[in-house]
Amino acid sequence: MSHDVRFGLWYDFRNPAPARWAFEDLYAEYLKQIAWAESLGFQSVWLTEHHFVEDGYTPSPLVLAAAIGERTRSMRIGTNLMLLPLADPVRLAEDAAALSILTRGRFDLGVGLGYRELEFNYFKRSLRHRPSLMEEGVEILRQAWSGNPVTLHGKRFQLDNLPVRPVPATRPGILMGGMAEPAIARAARLGDGFLSTGGIGHDLYIQALAAQGKPRSAGAIYAGHWGIISPDPEAEARRVAPYALYQTNAYVAWGAFGPPDQVPLFPDGDTALREGLYDVWDGDTAVRELVTLLRTYPEIRDVHFWAQLPGEPLEQGSARIEYMATQVLPKVRATLAATP
Repeated sequence: MSHDVRFGLWYDFRNPAPARWAFEDLYAEYLKQIAWAESLGFQSVWLTEHHFVEDGYTPSPLVLAAAIGERTRSMRIGTNLMLLPLADPVRLAEDAAALSILTRGRFDLGVGLGYRELEFNYFKRSLRHRPSLMEEGVEILRQAWSGNPVTLHGKRFQLDNLPVRPVPATRPGILMGGMAEPAIARAARLGDGFLSTGGIGHDLYIQALAAQGKPRSAGAIYAGHWGIISPDPEAEARRVAPYALYQTNAYVAWGAFGPPDQVPLFPDGDTALREGLYDVWDGDTAVRELVTLLRTYPEIRDVHFWAQLPGEPLEQGSARIEYMATQVLPKVRATLAATP
């Protein structure tokens, strides 16, 4: 049993109408919140990527990661996740190397396939080519950080003896996300870890490790958790319901959970909280559920929670952050530490 799991926060920097903040203020306040959360004991922060979203869903997580790196001391900074098939993998390797250097090795690069046709069309990529773009992209990233020139003659990229510098002293971990079985199997085969969302795929990842002849101890899971943890979960559910509805229905409409014409939108916030990926818990329930999760999957290295739902007042997210840091996570750690 590994007891050294990290707990962290997850951000998308969205600012839906009616906007409470100018983006300049929202970015500044979230950066303050992240530094404060580190002082409370949170050990990681995770950023995510989409493009061409009206509410400003962050298209530039690596720029934000650099700013976070300058405001924090020990927090690990990761992406859950970036859309590798949309990227130029050499350029991404250079930016991730710069982040590793700036943060003295605190950065991990989490990547996924993506699914929004609008994004693929603009970046002149085909959705059909996602598997090869992902596999070749990961190979280019690894070669770029090896110190040797990059050579790859693939379906999507042709590189011959390309020097990529500077080489970071600490290579970022390449974490791979996905909810479908082929993506999870690819994470087990190629990744340094599996990025999950809402608990989806943990069992499939363990099975995929076994299918490849790898022991469970070779696996690593970085769990994006949709827990809403509050001393009064019923009141908290009422407060967050409209923001949860907005968040979930956006992902449904984009096709995150299957073809949008086949997956209905949630009719209201209560239904989104009850039937979506969320878990609305009080502190005691959260301790019990998190301990069970971590005992069931000792491969989990990190659990991170949405810090703010889109459009939610800052004080609501901050109240949950403080409650988790003071009343929940210390008890989870103490319980795990007492496990033989």
